[in-house]
Amino acid sequence: MEERIVTKALLAQFKEHLILEERSGATIEKYLRDVHAFALCVNGMEITKEIVIAYKSKLKDAGYKARSINSMLASINSLFRFLGWYDLRVKSIKLQQQLFCSEEKELTRKEYERLVRTAKTKCNERLSLILQTICGTGIRVSELQFITVEAAKSGEAIVSCKGKTREVFLVRDLQKKLLRYAVEHGITAGSIFVTRGGKTLSRTNVWRDMKSLCAEAHVNPCKVFPHNLRHLFARVFYSLEKDMAKLADILGHSSVNTTRIYIISTGTEHRRRMESLRLIL
Repeated sequence: MEERIVTKALLAQFKEHLILEERSGATIEKYLRDVHAFALCVNGMEITKEIVIAYKSKLKDAGYKARSINSMLASINSLFRFLGWYDLRVKSIKLQQQLFCSEEKELTRKEYERLVRTAKTKCNERLSLILQTICGTGIRVSELQFITVEAAKSGEAIVSCKGKTREVFLVRDLQKKLLRYAVEHGITAGSIFVTRGGKTLSRTNVWRDMKSLCAEAHVNPCKVFPHNLRHLFARVFYSLEKDMAKLADILGHSSVNTTRIYIISTGTEHRRRMESLRLIL
């Protein structure tokens, strides 16, 4: 039997495989980071099922959360599928459905509004508009590139991500703001959110700029990152529509199980609902 050793050559082939599968840049980066960490740990040893299970245990002992471990195992299992080493795949850790989220992590509507106002106060119109665009549409930060002058004019952006294409509607107020910004900055076509050199903004650019608002906006930095704006959109939309299937389509989710994670309430809200049952006589 051929020795099962993870080499640089195999990892390079795996990267090419992910590219041909049209995975997003962020997904490829994440998968490669996880498999490189695994390869570094096994350090050239021939891989057996026992070694993979031991690595899973090592991650637990290192204090990684179950969701993080499952995410890393998914990357490693993907590598094994690509190599045809199906018998080496390991099971993920079983998780009970989370009932409510931590208030320390979820961005509130008032905090979002303070961030937008602070961006305006700091004369960072682009950042203010990015915050409103992500929160007002539910798009991923990597999908900002599809918010173009053409999309702002038509009120509809065609977003391609993770091998899927979906339509994202832009409300009238957002259309006006985007078009006004484009005119003021001499952007006549293509992506609206670009660097001075005309390149697409990176996730790191947006993340760093958002963090710069925290102190002045009096918002916990742990809450301030682009994906939390997407979560806020999901919670507000669901509170009005109560249609999880439609929300999943809007967010570009393949499964409503993913969407459920976005709309769980905080512990305080969950307690309030429990109190309102009035079942203690």
